[in-house]
This record gives sequence, structure tokens and C-alpha cells, in this order.
Amino acid sequence: MEPKPAANRALLGLLLAAGGLALLYLLAPILTPFLLAAALAYLCDPLVDRLEARKLPRSLGTSLVLLGLVLIFVLLALVLAPLVQAEARLLMNQLPQALEWVQQTLLPWLKDSLGVDIMQDHTQFSDWLKAQLGQGQQLTAYLPQLREGGLAVLGFLTNLVLVPVVTFYLLRDWDHILTNLAAWLPKPIAAKTIAIAREVDTVLAEFVRGQVAVILVMAVFYSLGLWLVGLDYALAVGLVAGVLVFVPYLGVIVGVLLGSLAGLMKHGELAALIPVWAVFGLGQLLEGMVITPRLVGERVGLHPVAVIFALMAFGQLFGFFGVLLAIPASAVLLVGLRHLKQQLD
Repeated sequence: MEPKPAANRALLGLLLAAGGLALLYLLAPILTPFLLAAALAYLCDPLVDRLEARKLPRSLGTSLVLLGLVLIFVLLALVLAPLVQAEARLLMNQLPQALEWVQQTLLPWLKDSLGVDIMQDHTQFSDWLKAQLGQGQQLTAYLPQLREGGLAVLGFLTNLVLVPVVTFYLLRDWDHILTNLAAWLPKPIAAKTIAIAREVDTVLAEFVRGQVAVILVMAVFYSLGLWLVGLDYALAVGLVAGVLVFVPYLGVIVGVLLGSLAGLMKHGELAALIPVWAVFGLGQLLEGMVITPRLVGERVGLHPVAVIFALMAFGQLFGFFGVLLAIPASAVLLVGLRHLKQQLD
């Protein structure tokens, strides 16, 4: 008996999917700049479309949008650089005091309370460092690390040039790329697939807008809260923690570390860090239970309780990346279920 055409098409589809996944795995090391460029093109396409609707050529609109992004990053750097420089200078001025506190308070406390005996004077550390850099540690031993570091810097510079170039071409031809992809779809499923893709696009756009709102709210909350408890570096620490809040746990971890360091340099006592930790604890609680469900969940059509459950469920199943993708993945899944229900009805 000859295989049925439907079975042949299914087998061909599986083979193509397997081949595509294998190719993605092999090309993973070089995909990062292209994926980043595709994400930027996707986010900037609505702006270029609006400029194009005002009779502006697509290439010129793309150039203006990308130039605007560059200017925003430059302005942020110009605004934040003096702040970071000033606070770094204060940090260096207080460093001897912090080292003295570590020597006289923290290390003895660790030894007495936890039994952790760490070298407590500079001579021990100096002797250890000299031993590491002594006769057995020639310069040639560090050449592999230097080479790897040089390659990493070269890769970063390459991506720094490649991402804007790829973004420009993708953004300029975005509509044509989508049209060509749609043309490859089989006719029986083309209309339905395009409708689902458009709805997913709307949901993801709302997710991005909601996430930006969460970042702004948390940056203000952390900065104001740390200022109220008397932290010297409240603005810088709050901004960093707020901007990093889109990555699960990273914002609060970095914020707690920076806030604790700043608090120790000012007060020299662990008890003085309790208000700082309280600010981040309250912020993490509000962000996970109230702010994200409200500002993101409702935008993408998810009930606040569904958002909390999705974050916990995806985190349990897929760990860190599960928490990162929980809300957009749940929203996309909801779109698919809605269309499936319509088809069954």
C-alpha cells in the first residue's frame, strides 16, 4: 500500500522541523545579534509605520527611528555618567573606612559566630597574592585568559556594529518580510494563521507597554523608599534595581547588594541594613502580587490571579526562564485557546 499524501506531508513537516531545530542549535553562538536586531525591529515597526503613513519614505523613517534610539541611549549616558562618577568618587573616599570595618568588625564576627576564619590582616593577603604571582605563575600562564578576554571584546564590538546594521535592514523591509512569510503558508490555514499572528502581536505589544510601566513604577518606588530610609546612593541604586526588574529576581538581588554596600559604608552596622532590606522586600512583594498583575496582566487579558499562578507554575516547570516568559507565553496560549474554542463551537 502506498503512503497517503497527508502522511507524506506530516513526515516532511516533522523532518523540516527537526532540521530547523538542529540548525538553530548549531548556529546558536552567532544568533544573538540577529535575534536582538529582530526584537528591535519588531518593537520599532509601529513607529516607522506611523512615519510612513505621514508620507515619509520607509528608509528615511527607519533611519530617524534608529537615530532617535541612539540619541536616547546617549542622553541617558550623559545624564547618568556624572551621577555614577560622583557616587563612585564618594565610594572610593569611603572605601578605607569600609575596609577598616571589615577588618575590625565583620571578619571577627564571622569567626566568632559562624566559625569562618578568613585572613584578617593585609600581610596575609599580600603574602598569598605574592605566592600566586610567584615563580610558578609566569605571564604565559595568563595568555589563554588574555586571549579569551580579547576575543570577548572583539565579539562585543562586532555585535555593537552588527546589531544596528541588521536592525536597519529588517526594519526597512519588515512589511515585505511578513508578506513573504505569509505567502509560504498553505492556503487552507493561511487566513487563520494570519489572524492568530495579528492577535498575538497585539498581546505582545501590550505586554511590552505594561513592562515599561512596571519598570518606571519600581524605579520610582525603590529610589523614593531608599531615600526615605536615608541611603546615600538612593537614586542610583533605585534606578538600577528598577531597570533590571524585567529580569526575574535580578533587580532585587542587585539592588539589595548595592544598597547593603552603601549602607555598610555609611553606618558600619548590619542592623542599619534592615530598613534597606525592608524596602526591597516590600517592593518585591508589591511588584509580584499587585503591580505586575495590574499593569501587565490586565493589558494582555489575564486576571491578576492568573498572572500570579502563571509566574509560579512556569517557574516551577522551567525555572528562571520560565518566570521570565510566563506572562507573554500565557497570553499567547490564551489566544490559541480562544481560537480553538471558536473552532470547536
